Amino acid sequence: MPLSDNEAGSGLRLDKLSLGYGSRMIVEELDLKIPPQAFTVLLGRNGSGKSTVLRACAGLLKPKAGTVLLDGKPLARFTAREGARRIAILPQGPVAPEGLAVSDLVRQGRYPHRSLFSRWSRADEEAVNEALELTGMADLREQPLENLSGGQRQRAWIAMSLAQQTEILLLDEPTTFLDLAHQAEVMSLITTLVKSRRKTVVAVLHDVNQAARHADHIVMFKAGKLVQQGPPNIIMTREHVRRVFDIDPDIIHDPKTNAKFILS
Repeated sequence: MPLSDNEAGSGLRLDKLSLGYGSRMIVEELDLKIPPQAFTVLLGRNGSGKSTVLRACAGLLKPKAGTVLLDGKPLARFTAREGARRIAILPQGPVAPEGLAVSDLVRQGRYPHRSLFSRWSRADEEAVNEALELTGMADLREQPLENLSGGQRQRAWIAMSLAQQTEILLLDEPTTFLDLAHQAEVMSLITTLVKSRRKTVVAVLHDVNQAARHADHIVMFKAGKLVQQGPPNIIMTREHVRRVFDIDPDIIHDPKTNAKFILS
């Protein structure tokens, strides 16, 4: 997906970014522009740096070197509240207190928009209701999370992130541990957020074929290095998949969706 000059200065951009934990380096000198109002998927083997990059994009991990830029301004210059009004992140396997109802979870997404002693506002309530409706969770708003299916719980967590009303949503393995039907629900929701709500969504996925079918833009990593990026019909080649995943796949083309699928 080529970027225009206007797009080049907007949204998220990583400039010579190096990331690590302690003395261990994970990602070095990464340059990456996230296409705005599109669904970008980060692909790679375990330990390739995908989730580390996602955390840095949310401001949760301080770079060893380089900069995360949001609309051309270093993310580090935003306050935590300012950043949370622009970028929401849903980590892998989030945990909530036992007995917490769906609506109470989603209400927590309003924290960046409220001061310590502010009262719950009409705008807060409207944001929560919209998030519940958009994710199909309105009828389950009073249900405790532990009573829900895996797919319903994931949609509840996404609703909490949507209640933040950010233009950028980061998802770390949102379909992991879900069955096929619930995976399809979550991927359909992501597509709706991008196409109808013009959100910028960045997700770490393990399923290469999910990425090929649903993503607008794919970024492939190996050992902390960017291998290739671009639209799925260009990126999903035998050579790229072999290089990133160390497998020799067969690739088939779906003439109905124009997607490519990997057979390992």
